[in-house]
Amino acid sequence: MRFSVTTWNINSVRLRLPIVEQFIVGEKPDILCLQEIKCRAEEFPLEPLKAMGYEHIILHGQKGYHGVAILSKVPLSEDHRQDYCGVGDARHISAIFERGSRRIRIHNFYVPAGGDEPDRSINPKFGHKLDFVEEMKALKASSPGVSSILVGDLNIAPLEHDVWSHKQMLKIVSHTPVETEGLTQVMEKGGWLDLMRQHVPASEKLYTWWSYRAKDWEAADRGRRLDHIWSSPDLGPFLDKIEVLKEARGWNRPSDHVPVTATFKF
Repeated sequence: MRFSVTTWNINSVRLRLPIVEQFIVGEKPDILCLQEIKCRAEEFPLEPLKAMGYEHIILHGQKGYHGVAILSKVPLSEDHRQDYCGVGDARHISAIFERGSRRIRIHNFYVPAGGDEPDRSINPKFGHKLDFVEEMKALKASSPGVSSILVGDLNIAPLEHDVWSHKQMLKIVSHTPVETEGLTQVMEKGGWLDLMRQHVPASEKLYTWWSYRAKDWEAADRGRRLDHIWSSPDLGPFLDKIEVLKEARGWNRPSDHVPVTATFKF
């Protein structure tokens, strides 16, 4: 039994609905998790996406900013959203689905970007990001009778080869030591497995984001791995493949992130 889960920071689902539909036609994931949907729940394009087979949709949106959604071909239950840092941002949603005899909770995150200056004393956005990551350390991958998958734009590239230049990125937000160490602790304290690096060795470059600022993003290839798929350890042996759809960065009116899909063979 194959089952696939995709994560994608879409950077406005209404603006980029045509490429969401293009992706669905080509890839047909069983569950599609979107971040930065940038709309309230009542503004989300439910009907066209339900018509494409995603009859089960839960979302946590807000006007103009942030927002996360889970689109699923299989039923979802126990809808939950956590207000990290208590500021009311729509940055997390989770639900349970079933595959065979397995119950799996899927978490969808949009971690704060953190601004441009990696110093919380002069940049409150960076402090917010660090506090958010600190609270994530309490999230456990395993609980009795329930496996877990965590996906999303975590806005941190934790490993040396998750960025185009480790040395040049050490003082750039998303790859500073305080961020990378924090995210590593989230994984370790929660007992999470990094599925992307289980499939692609840590010694190989792996990116999911290319800046809009690059005139020729493909030639420069100055990417970062900001998008992640983790799981509880029990699901690791069932991972069949990871696909990063780099070509989507070149689609019409693209997001600066591309879809990442994990396929399991249960």
